[in-house]
Amino acid sequence: MTEQLEPMPTDWQRALAVVAHPDDLEYGCAAAVAGWTDGGRDITYLLATRGEAGIDTLEPERCAPLREQEQRASAAVVGVSRVDFLDHRDGVIEYGIGLRRDIAAAVRRHRPELVITLNHRDTWGGVAWNTPDHRAVGRATLDAAADAGNRWIFPELAEQGLEPWDGVRWVAVAGSSTPTHAVDATPGLERSVQSLLAHRTYIEVLTDEDPEAYCRTFLTGNAQASAERFGGRPAVAFELFAR
Repeated sequence: MTEQLEPMPTDWQRALAVVAHPDDLEYGCAAAVAGWTDGGRDITYLLATRGEAGIDTLEPERCAPLREQEQRASAAVVGVSRVDFLDHRDGVIEYGIGLRRDIAAAVRRHRPELVITLNHRDTWGGVAWNTPDHRAVGRATLDAAADAGNRWIFPELAEQGLEPWDGVRWVAVAGSSTPTHAVDATPGLERSVQSLLAHRTYIEVLTDEDPEAYCRTFLTGNAQASAERFGGRPAVAFELFAR
């Protein structure tokens, strides 16, 4: 028998979603975000880059503002009004103290109970190599959730008025090949399609398919793939690390 996914915790109010690029959350978990914001929860997006190296036919200085604009529009579709950017360089993000500090600062600023990120492992289920940016940001996010609560790590943040926050209870990793929990995707699935479609400039150079058909096929396929382990309901799956 296939081991069933547990429902995600619901006893929280604030979340911070930390990823490397515009579109990462839309590929990973926007249907879950839509359902959460419907329930009155407050979710902030934090992106390490502006995705400026993501489109071969657009120079970074032209690409960055366009992808930022599309990301803000995409977030609005699923009820997220705050989208922050760290301005690390797309494609060459380095895991290290600077990245951990930046994310810890955001955790202290927004004081989430739940932190969300994207697959931090080397591969996507052993069949495709993950990108350096995803690995670096995912690992730094897992570490920064703890860093944010330790006053002796990055004490300069307190000097800037960002007092320690040890209230992160979970870090949820979307796109994991070893998920443990899930959220019913049904209420937010249509909006997740429109949210990914808001990255139209990127989607149109990524595939020759009709953009909406591409987004719908990808997201509904992923949701249905998790249904077997979630009582037959289309789902967004997460690997949940409790703290």
